Amino acid sequence: MRVAMRCVAAVWGLALTVLPGVVFAADPAALPDLTGHWVGLVGLGLFVLAYALVIAEESTHLRKSKPVVVAAGLMWTLLAVELARRGQSDALTAAVRHVFLEYAELLLFLLVAMTYVNALEERRVFDALRSKLVRSGFGYRALFWLTGILAFFLSPVADNMTTALVMCAVVLAVGRDQPRFTTLSCINIVVAANAGGAFSPFGDITTLMVWQKGVVPFADFFHLFLPAVATFVIPALLMHPALPSGAPNARGAAVVMLPGALGIAALFGVTIAITVTFHSALHLPPVIGMMSGLGLLQLYSYTLRSHYRRDPTRTEWNFDVFERISRLEWDTLLFFYGVMMCVGALGLLGYLSLTSHLLYDQLGPTSANIAIGVLSAIFDNIPLMFAVLTMNPDMGLGQWLLITLTTGIGGSLLSIGSAAGVALMGQARGIYTFSAHLRWSWAVVAGYAAGILVHLWLNADLF
Repeated sequence: MRVAMRCVAAVWGLALTVLPGVVFAADPAALPDLTGHWVGLVGLGLFVLAYALVIAEESTHLRKSKPVVVAAGLMWTLLAVELARRGQSDALTAAVRHVFLEYAELLLFLLVAMTYVNALEERRVFDALRSKLVRSGFGYRALFWLTGILAFFLSPVADNMTTALVMCAVVLAVGRDQPRFTTLSCINIVVAANAGGAFSPFGDITTLMVWQKGVVPFADFFHLFLPAVATFVIPALLMHPALPSGAPNARGAAVVMLPGALGIAALFGVTIAITVTFHSALHLPPVIGMMSGLGLLQLYSYTLRSHYRRDPTRTEWNFDVFERISRLEWDTLLFFYGVMMCVGALGLLGYLSLTSHLLYDQLGPTSANIAIGVLSAIFDNIPLMFAVLTMNPDMGLGQWLLITLTTGIGGSLLSIGSAAGVALMGQARGIYTFSAHLRWSWAVVAGYAAGILVHLWLNADLF
C-alpha cells in the first residue's frame, strides 16, 4: 500500500509540471469545457485505469511506463477528434507541442544529472566514501551526526535519494549489532537529505522546477539555508540522547576510487556552474547548460578511454559515458512522458481547472503553504508544489520560499513522505520501518515548525 501511494503521488507530481505549459499554450476561454462530455469522461476513465495498473505493478509485473504511455496516446487521440470536429485543431497542436517541449526539457536535464551520478558511482566515489566512514573508528553518536551532516550537504548536489542510500549503507555496515543506532540514523539521514535538498535548485525535483519556471531566482534559494539547518538539527538533538554509546569495530578494506573520479566530480561542478550562468545571465533554459556539461563529460570519457585503447589490460581506465547513459532507469523516464502527456490532456479537458484555486481561496498564503507541506508527507511534494505553480497565487518571494521549504521538508514527517524514506525502508528492511519513523515523528514535527519559524523571522523582509 505504501509503495502504491508513493507511486501514484510521484507520477502525478511530475505530470503536473506540464500544466503551466498547457495553460499558456492556448487561451483557456477559447477551449470547450469537456468535463461533462463523453470525451472528457472517457479520458478521465483511461487515466484512472492506467494508474490502477501502475499501482498493481508489483503483482502484475507490468512495467509502469506501459499503461500510461498507451493512455496518453488514446487521450490525445480523443481530444484531437473532438477538437477537430469543433474546428479547434490549431489549439490542440499548440498545446500538445508545448506539453512535449516541457517533457523534453525535463528528460534531458534529468538524463545529464543521472549520468553524472551514475558515472561517480561507477568510478567508486560513493564506495570510497562509505569505506572511509566505516573504517574511521568514530563512535555511534559521532557517526550519527557525521552521516546526517554529509547527507545535508551532499543532497543539494546529488539527489536526496542517492545521498540517503549512500549514508544508509554506512549505517548498516557499522550498526549491524545496534538496531537502535541504525533506526535513529536512518531517520536522521532522511530528515537531513530532505532538508539539504530544500535550499538548492539541484536538491529536489520541486526546487528544480521552481527555478526552471523563474518563480525564485537561483541565489534566493539560499535564504532557506538556515531554516533548513534548523529543520535538520532540532530533530537530531532530540534523538541524540537515545543513541547508544560506544563505538563499532572498524572493519573492511579500503576502497580506492578508479581513475578519473575526481575529474568527473569537478566536471559535475562545472556543469552546475554553467547551467546557473546560462539561465541567470543569458536567460537560456537550464537544460542547455546541462547538455553542454554532458558534452564535456563525453570529451573526458574519450580522454580516459585513450589509456585503455593503448593498453587493454588497464581495465580501470575503461570508462564509456554512453554505457552510463544506457544504464539509466528508462522505464521511469518513459513513465514521466506518459504521465505528463496524460495530465496535459486532462488540463485541456478542463478537469484540472476545477481545483486550481480551491486551497488559496479558502486559506491565507502562510497557512496554505504550511498545510501543503504537511500534506506532502502523504501525497508527495512534487504534485503539491506544481499545483501551487499552476494556480500561481499572488504571493511575494517570501511565500514562494516558504512553500519551497515546506514541500521540501514536509516529506520527512512520515517515512513514506519522500523518495529517500521509501528507499531506506527497502534498504534497511525490518529495521527502519514506517512505525519506527512514526515513533519519532514528534521530533521531526518540532524540526518542521522550527524551520518555518526561522524562515518567517530571518526572511521577514521578503514577505
